[in-house]
Amino acid sequence: MRLPQIQIRTTDAKLDLNISKPQQYIKQPSAKQHIEQPAAILEIHTTRGVLKIDSSQARRDVGMIGPLEATKNAAAEGQQAALKGAARRAREGRQMMMSAGKGQGHTTIQNIAKQNHGPQRTPFNIKFVPSIGAVKIDYTPGTTDVNIQRREPIIDAKVNKPIHEYTPGKVTGTMVQRPDVDIDVII
Repeated sequence: MRLPQIQIRTTDAKLDLNISKPQQYIKQPSAKQHIEQPAAILEIHTTRGVLKIDSSQARRDVGMIGPLEATKNAAAEGQQAALKGAARRAREGRQMMMSAGKGQGHTTIQNIAKQNHGPQRTPFNIKFVPSIGAVKIDYTPGTTDVNIQRREPIIDAKVNKPIHEYTPGKVTGTMVQRPDVDIDVII
């Protein structure tokens, strides 16, 4: 006894696909930036230093004196010389008066002449001209006051959005062969 058989034949589907790729374009424009730095405020206040030099004593020591002081000094020296001369003449007159009548008249006058006109020694010593400390210096230092006021920078930044273009891809399909199933029964 024969049993009927089933015979199945299939035909696969065939597709033809057209694929266009997606396209993407991204661009980031640079940010626009403006930076400004205002100058700092700088204030400087100074007072001048004062230097005072008094060389009047040093000038006097060297002999450079003004006409008023020279006249005053000459008058004082003249007065001293006059007083010294008067004292010398009074002393010599007293010597002559004491020796008068004693037979020593001519020797007294000779002694007085030797005292006045004999060799005179002048003392010799080292003298510093001008004298030490004759120039007086007085210095008052100046001052400097610096005031700086810092100023912040001004920053203006504008961020641009990115440029994004996207074209999606496409897939189109065409059925070249349709699927098929054939079933036969063989007896």
